[in-house]
Amino acid sequence: MTTDSLKKLALAALLLPAATLPAYAHVGVGPTSSFPAGFMHPLSGLDHLTVMIAVGLWAALKGGKAIWAWPAAFVGVMLGGAALGMAHIPVPFVEPGILASVVALGLLVALAVDLPVSAGIAIIGVFALLHGHAHGTEVPENAAGLDYMAGFALATAMLHLVGIAAGLASGLKYRALTRAAGAACAAIGVGLVFGAF
Repeated sequence: MTTDSLKKLALAALLLPAATLPAYAHVGVGPTSSFPAGFMHPLSGLDHLTVMIAVGLWAALKGGKAIWAWPAAFVGVMLGGAALGMAHIPVPFVEPGILASVVALGLLVALAVDLPVSAGIAIIGVFALLHGHAHGTEVPENAAGLDYMAGFALATAMLHLVGIAAGLASGLKYRALTRAAGAACAAIGVGLVFGAF
């Protein structure tokens, strides 16, 4: 892959959040009973899109084991949170926590916070649990619900890969570009908190 191609990929990853629809993390919004609906959901909400890409960007900044461990932790814990939601087991502060995740993960990238991989997994896991729970409460407790969550998990993993690709494409020479993308994520989160999006 050429440097020009990598720059275009990074730019596309940065512009992707701006091209989405408003966030729909709330129960009962949109179809929740098929693989395609699950796959499309993370692509249709600014909160989901931003967080998933931020996880990938942060993993790319950290490098090493974090490149696979942090995204894998997000997807795995998100599915666990979905199971809790489908079982109607309450989790406090789901919606505020989802909004906080956008700001916090954006700041972790913007400030290039360098934590041990295990600490990153813990932070990412808390946010993933909340995202998963919000969507688990939406889906039916049958095979259609499982199809939805499978689509949701695949799209989430793909968005993590977009963030990783953008972060790695910018490399050490353009690390500031990755950090600027994190600042943009945090700004989007603040906008979501105050209802600007």
